[in-house]
Amino acid sequence: MATTNDLKNGLVLNIDGQLWTVVEFQHVKPGKGGAFVRTTLKNVLSGKVVDRTFNAGTKVETATVDKRSMTYLYKEGDDFVFMDGDTYEQIQVPAPVVGDAADYLLDNAEVAVAVHESAPLYIELPTSVELLITYTEPGVQGDRATGGTKPATVETGAEIQVPLFVTTGERIKVDTRDGRYLGRISG
Repeated sequence: MATTNDLKNGLVLNIDGQLWTVVEFQHVKPGKGGAFVRTTLKNVLSGKVVDRTFNAGTKVETATVDKRSMTYLYKEGDDFVFMDGDTYEQIQVPAPVVGDAADYLLDNAEVAVAVHESAPLYIELPTSVELLITYTEPGVQGDRATGGTKPATVETGAEIQVPLFVTTGERIKVDTRDGRYLGRISG
């Protein structure tokens, strides 16, 4: 248990059996009346964001979320198998928990896995990854000046938009937060 005075960004609260991360908070002390804390909370599982106000000093239940650096090994059925590099313990993370991150997940990739009471909650990828383009239509000569994009399939099976000059077999850098093309990897 903690009080609203202990709130800080990133703290995970257990409210009515659901886990919420504190995105931001603000202590407010009006001229008259009691002080309160205005918070923005994000549901750990659904990603839903809500604003919630607590009276100052209110007790809130915190949840221990353990973020561990793990290596992605392989997919088994609908589960993704990760290994803790320190303990060599392997855990299975269901596909819905991995979510869209699967589009950018390569074998042996290092990710952070958030675990609460031995249940995986979500995974955090690095902000960008390097992926190989397995297929894209060839660019037509003269298209380069228009600044347009075309779809490309990468080695994970995901489809992203790339500039017209990018070709099959090239390695590119992709933003894992929104799937944006960030540039070619030379070499």
